[in-house]
Amino acid sequence: DWIVTEVTLKAPLGEAAELKQKIEKQRTLRDATQPTGERCAGSTFRNPAGFSSTGKSDDVNDLKAWKLISDAGLAGVRCGDAQLSEKHCNFLVNTGNASAAELEALGERVRKKVYEDRGILLEWEIVRLGRPPA
Repeated sequence: DWIVTEVTLKAPLGEAAELKQKIEKQRTLRDATQPTGERCAGSTFRNPAGFSSTGKSDDVNDLKAWKLISDAGLAGVRCGDAQLSEKHCNFLVNTGNASAAELEALGERVRKKVYEDRGILLEWEIVRLGRPPA
């Protein structure tokens, strides 16, 4: 029954050069592991409930959406100009003139295959607007 109208956040102080270096390191890592230079809407599917990635190098949880998709042999698969990224297969990319219908059809194909293989129904992380394809 609360409504928050104002928040003050305080972050620890740090050296500007050190902070800039940390940001650049993170940006370089992201560019190396995700299709940041391609036309995409970001991560396509949520990790299965209760099995979120920690992002830490010792995180060995195999129930990540990208791992399920990769294990299903779907990395790089296409539907017209819609493609699952070969760099990170939990990203749908538009390689040319993909329609929304092609992108959604490819996503649904992924969901179906992962469900058939592992019995896990991936949930869309991308918010889809409009009517689903017939």
